[in-house]
Amino acid sequence: MPRQILDQSHIHPAIQAVVAENHADIVAEVQAAIASHQIVIVGMAQNPAPKKARKQLDDLGLDYAYLEYGNYFKLWRRRNALKMWTGWPSFPMIFVKGMLIGGSSDMRALIESGEFTKLLD
Repeated sequence: MPRQILDQSHIHPAIQAVVAENHADIVAEVQAAIASHQIVIVGMAQNPAPKKARKQLDDLGLDYAYLEYGNYFKLWRRRNALKMWTGWPSFPMIFVKGMLIGGSSDMRALIESGEFTKLLD
């Protein structure tokens, strides 16, 4: 099922650049990390879920890149650009070989099913 997103033809030309460039730097930084690492976790401080995800990977002895953006009170507008880009509503955002697999509990389910190992092969 394709994700719903406002078609560019419904965005007035006078604001298209604003929409396109809204915190584009944070999206580019995550895209660069995804291109350079097999596993990337995007998280935020004070949130226990990114810590759980990192611990799961540490316990498995897997290398990963971790990017942290603010906390519940800081940088939420910048993080919102990532939510809009991915369509994923929460943190962490976990990518394996460029594919968004969801958050901490989603990764745990993939690990338990054996699917996570298959994604890395």
